[in-house]
Amino acid sequence: MQKLEVFQSLWAMEIRHPDSPERSHEQNFAMIAAAGYDGVCLDPAVDEIDKYRATLPLFEQHQLKSMVNLFPRQSRDMQPLLAFAQEVRAVKVNTIAQVMPVSVAGAIPLIYRWMSEAEAMGINLLFETHRDSLLNDLYYTLEVLDAVPELMLTADLSHFVLEREFQLPLSFRDQGFLQRIQDRSDCFQGRVASREQIQVQLDFAQHAPWVELFKGLWKEGLRSWRRRNAADATCVFLCELGPPPYAITDAHRNELSDRWLEALTIRQWVKDLWAELEREERAVASPA
Repeated sequence: MQKLEVFQSLWAMEIRHPDSPERSHEQNFAMIAAAGYDGVCLDPAVDEIDKYRATLPLFEQHQLKSMVNLFPRQSRDMQPLLAFAQEVRAVKVNTIAQVMPVSVAGAIPLIYRWMSEAEAMGINLLFETHRDSLLNDLYYTLEVLDAVPELMLTADLSHFVLEREFQLPLSFRDQGFLQRIQDRSDCFQGRVASREQIQVQLDFAQHAPWVELFKGLWKEGLRSWRRRNAADATCVFLCELGPPPYAITDAHRNELSDRWLEALTIRQWVKDLWAELEREERAVASPA
């Protein structure tokens, strides 16, 4: 039976308030484990590997799985980052590539090089849809997918909703573009954006249409994943509500909502969507 696992981002546990001390890694891991998450995501660049290496004993201590978002700033950074992914025994290895050829033609050899390096190490490397990265733009990404048919993604659609300034309701064309992204995605990330802001509060009335948009997108992404993967495969969904300046703050730098509770809300939504898909598939398989 296919399974859903929901991870929490360690970056998303940061507080970033001048009057509030940051929690220790030990405290963050304890919170994440107590809340029932399946794992934790780390976000290393090469110069941060030692900092993140200090978290390794906490995965075993709290019985949490790991995934990584790798941030190579130079093409040669990928090798040590992949080695760290092996060290942490990451179940998903994703890159938010900081090497950004302007043309698709320039990106193709870099992507194949990194995929080859990862394959040689037994790693299935995913590329994340993310602003200020290799896959900064939706249209550029669609061209890359056509040019590199082996490429698989991690879908964080908040970046494309903001980057393209999508209007609601989504046009048939834009729905199709986003579905093409989801059909090539092997991992999903959770954040609600609007056409003007990368991360909006979940329970503000003015954001309700964007919440519904993302629930629908996540459901279709999970549906696509279930259709393409083996009967015993595991889907990983990452809750990744970023700290300020991702999170909007008031004049006193206080956040307008509780990101920890919002992440738990997104986790429950995604679990409910997964259960809906299971019920729909059973109904099709066993019509009344």
